[in-house]
Amino acid sequence: MSSERRCLECGDVLIGRSDKKFCNDSCRSAYNNRQARGARSPTVRRIQRILLRNRHILEELVGQGETAKVSGQKLRTLGFNFQYHTHTYTSKKQTTYIFIFEYGYLPLDNDWFFVVKREHQT
Repeated sequence: MSSERRCLECGDVLIGRSDKKFCNDSCRSAYNNRQARGARSPTVRRIQRILLRNRHILEELVGQGETAKVSGQKLRTLGFNFQYHTHTYTSKKQTTYIFIFEYGYLPLDNDWFFVVKREHQT
């Protein structure tokens, strides 16, 4: 006698392939989302929120263009957190840009920043 196989998400009886784990795409997505959410620590989620907020701020400042110049005071007012970034890039002229994903900034004199958008290059 074979035992009934059940959906890992909702528990409904599965009909069909012998290796089927979910009754539909909705259950599969819900199960996988819950697994992924549980795997990330609160610290990782907090830092990820900060990075995404920083990225959004730079994206809004650049707008449709590829560059912008902005004061540090404006960045701080918008909630930008200078402590977190994803990587740095040093240009041929030896200037170091600080990046949050594809948006970066170059510190200038007198608390000003040059903001750039750089598409990923392999």
